[in-house]
Amino acid sequence: MTQAAVPVEERLFSLVLALLATETGLTKNEILSTVQGYHQRFTSGGDNANLERQFERDKDDIRDLGVPLETLDSPGDAGNNQTLRYRIPKGAYELPADVTFSSEETALLNLAATVWREGSLSGESRRAVLKLRSLGVTADEPLLGYAPRIRLRDAAFDPLDAAIRKGVRVRFPYLKPGEEKATERDVIPLALVQYQGRWHLSAERAGERRVYLLRRIVGPVIAGKAADMPAGDLPAEALADLQEVWESNVAELEVVPGSDAATRLANRDGATVVGDHVQLHFVDVNILADELSGFGPEVLVLGPPALRDAVVSRLRGVVAAHGGS
Repeated sequence: MTQAAVPVEERLFSLVLALLATETGLTKNEILSTVQGYHQRFTSGGDNANLERQFERDKDDIRDLGVPLETLDSPGDAGNNQTLRYRIPKGAYELPADVTFSSEETALLNLAATVWREGSLSGESRRAVLKLRSLGVTADEPLLGYAPRIRLRDAAFDPLDAAIRKGVRVRFPYLKPGEEKATERDVIPLALVQYQGRWHLSAERAGERRVYLLRRIVGPVIAGKAADMPAGDLPAEALADLQEVWESNVAELEVVPGSDAATRLANRDGATVVGDHVQLHFVDVNILADELSGFGPEVLVLGPPALRDAVVSRLRGVVAAHGGS
C-alpha cells in the first residue's frame, strides 16, 4: 500500500524537533532513517540520493526560517563529510530571557500543546521518539520554551501538491502585477519549491517550463485530466532555473550612505557595494520594486529600466493616494 506523502511543514517541524532533542547531533543517515517525512522513503543499504538532496534543501529552508543549525565533526573522524553530525543548540533557539508569560497565557499555551499532542501527529511523534531513544538520544525536554517561526503556506499549496502527486493538469486564476483582472492558466504542475522565502510552482505550459509565484494565484486550483510528467529531479531543476534567473538579473542602485536602505541592501545575499553604489541580484522585478519603493528617497534606481519604471510607478501611486500631483 502506498503511504500518503508527508506535508512539507510536518517534515521540517519533525526535523527541527529531532535536532533539538540531541546534544551530540545526528548523522545524515540517522536523520533519514528515523525522522518523520524521511524514514518513509529511506532504503537501508539502498540508493537514497533523492532523499539526501531533499535533506540538503530542507537544511537551507530551516536556516532561512532563522533556525541555528550547526554541524559537528564526529569524534575521531574529523573532516569526513559523510559522518558530520547535525544539531540545533538549545540555548541559541530559546525564547529571549526577557520574554515572560502570565499564568493565563501559560495556561493557553499548555492547552494548545495538549491539542497538538492529541492531534494527528501524535502517533508518528511517539514512534519518532522511540527511534531517537534507540539511538541513545533523550527526547524528554519540554517543548515550551522553543521559538519556531511559523510561516503559513499559500492557499494554493495543498491542491497543487495533491495535483503533482496525482500527475494531473490544473487550472487557476493568476493575477500579474499591474493587471486589474486575473487570467486563467492551464498548466501541468511539476514541482513546488521555496526560493528566498517564497513558494513557487514550476509548471509546463504550451510545451515550455514556466514559474508561478503562489501568492499571485488568487482563486481555486481546479484539477483536470492526467498528464505526462517528465522524468528527473523536478524540484532540483526548478531551483536551478530560479537560481539562473537570480544570477542574470542585476539591479544598479544608488543609496544614501548610512541610511536604513544602505544597511539592509548591503546585507542582501550576493550584494556588491562600492561607496554609495549597490548591485543586487533579483528574481522578480515587481517584488524588488515593492521593497525598494518602501525606502523612499534613500534609494535611486539606476537600472534596469523595467525596475526603475516599476519603482517610479509605485512612488507616484503613493503621492496620488495622498492628494499630491
